[in-house]
Amino acid sequence: MEKLLKPLRDQIDELDGQIVALLNRRARVAQEVGRVKNKSDAPIFRPDREAQVLRGIADRNPGPLGNAALQTIFREIMSACRALEKKMIVAYLGPAGTFSEQAVYRSFGTSVDALPCPSIDAVFRAVEAGTADFGVAPVENSTEGAINRTLDLLMQTPLTISSEVSIPVQHNLMTQSGNMDDVHTICAHSQALAQCQGWLNQHFPNIPRQAVSSNAEAARMASEDGKVAAIAGEIASKRYGLQVVNAHIQDEPQNRTRFAVIGRKETEPTGKDQTSLLLSVQNKAGAVYSMLEPLEKYGVSMTRLESRPAKTGNWEYYFFVDIEGHVREEKIKQALSELKDRVVYFKVLGSYPI
Repeated sequence: MEKLLKPLRDQIDELDGQIVALLNRRARVAQEVGRVKNKSDAPIFRPDREAQVLRGIADRNPGPLGNAALQTIFREIMSACRALEKKMIVAYLGPAGTFSEQAVYRSFGTSVDALPCPSIDAVFRAVEAGTADFGVAPVENSTEGAINRTLDLLMQTPLTISSEVSIPVQHNLMTQSGNMDDVHTICAHSQALAQCQGWLNQHFPNIPRQAVSSNAEAARMASEDGKVAAIAGEIASKRYGLQVVNAHIQDEPQNRTRFAVIGRKETEPTGKDQTSLLLSVQNKAGAVYSMLEPLEKYGVSMTRLESRPAKTGNWEYYFFVDIEGHVREEKIKQALSELKDRVVYFKVLGSYPI
């Protein structure tokens, strides 16, 4: 067997050498790009450009590697090249080991400084104050609905949405030992306990459950006490040195959380974009229909409509609307120009690649 494997391993070694040389060649070109950007004060992170690169990788991929695997590799390459110019700081809803931290790395790669914040408000403040270059905030869960505090803050902030990422909510049951022997408590955030209630009732109905501040806190507790089991994501098991007893125990297998990346720069059109709007209309019959009519007129597809009370006490509402396309596209310009005349409040929260 060794005689058969040696020439194949020699090929791999030779190819690895070529890959290393090409990666460093790419990094040197990226450094030149950074020097040009510095002269023109251009942003280091361009989600529109990176989205185009990742789409191009998928388009040119002949296999056998899948598109998702190849894009993950290239996301890390771009992240490492960016860090040669500047290692960005990205704020997120902490603590470490949460799905929010996972969303940071899915958006930016791992060559960033992830800054855990105690609240969604603190994420926005960090970016507004310049403490962080970008922030990542949860916007919507596919089973629980909108994250209302994020929507409220998007009303107030001067920041814009520059990209978004959707993370599958995959809960794992984990302990120090990798089994449930002598476990007397299962800990998790209350929402995670609710999302795994059916599975827990079936498999461990007699073990008490304890709600804690976060799944990451549950993982920390389990790392210090062998009689505690935690429900958390894979990133928490790695961070706290826990072993997975059962993976993907959530009752709803398609559950996902959508995160918005917030920053100070607008993105360029990529050909596959989404625009988020914040609108308000007068409290009168037909106002919402009138607000949306220009979208139908110009063939603009609406993918989301979410309402929030305006907190005026007069039964008035703000509407969060997502549409397909970028504000610089002609039909989007025309539709929004007419829509703007029909509402009492109009704000573009961002146009970004999807």
